[in-house]
Amino acid sequence: MALIVQKYGGSSVADAERIKNVARCIAAAKDKGEQVVVVVSAMGDTTDELIELAYQVTQQPSERELDVLLSTGENVSSTLLAMALHDIGYQAISLSGIQAGIRTDATYSRARILKVESKRVVRELEKGNIVIVAGFQGITDEMDITTLGRGGSDTTAVALAATLGAEVCQIYTDVEGVYTTDPHLISEAQKLAEIGYDEMLEMASHGAGVVHPRAVELGELFNIPILVASSFTQSPGTLIHGGASMEVRNKVRGSS
Repeated sequence: MALIVQKYGGSSVADAERIKNVARCIAAAKDKGEQVVVVVSAMGDTTDELIELAYQVTQQPSERELDVLLSTGENVSSTLLAMALHDIGYQAISLSGIQAGIRTDATYSRARILKVESKRVVRELEKGNIVIVAGFQGITDEMDITTLGRGGSDTTAVALAATLGAEVCQIYTDVEGVYTTDPHLISEAQKLAEIGYDEMLEMASHGAGVVHPRAVELGELFNIPILVASSFTQSPGTLIHGGASMEVRNKVRGSS
């Protein structure tokens, strides 16, 4: 039985209807006989709203308390997604980053994952559950909650894929893949069918924000293919992997 990790960004789970749509997408993967682990971001602009709220309370929020506060957004979306899957007849369980064994250093707001203790996730998969993990968060050796910085849910997903030996990490967002340049600014931008890790990191250094650079680095380190696709269309997306064709390399470098 193949194991895949899927990640859904904040726009994909921005409201109840979108959460239900994501639940149907996950169910379709499960129906193919695959084991499925899902990582979710906070709903819509929740993280920004929580930051704004913190600064309404104090102009100098504690870094520790701010991380605890911000981690709640992903917990909300993961639990709602598990409920949506239950409603359509699928076994699912939500886990916080802490319950999923995401261990980090103690750098608040931009922590780095040190290791993933995946025993709980494996146990739940063996029970037949779809496992929904709150992204963007982890825990230190001192049992303090940390967050991984903007785009951190991508890193959570690839780290879990590497630890669990997943075939692929699928990152679903509101764009249909990786483009040679920003399609909102340049109409001639072309969507790439594939791209190498190094080329993706090069694009990220020029401002491409489709996938967090740390997630790409982990993908390259552990040779985990990363598919970037839209949760709103059936477009095939872009595969980030270790052997992009020369044609792809030239397209990327020619547009940077």
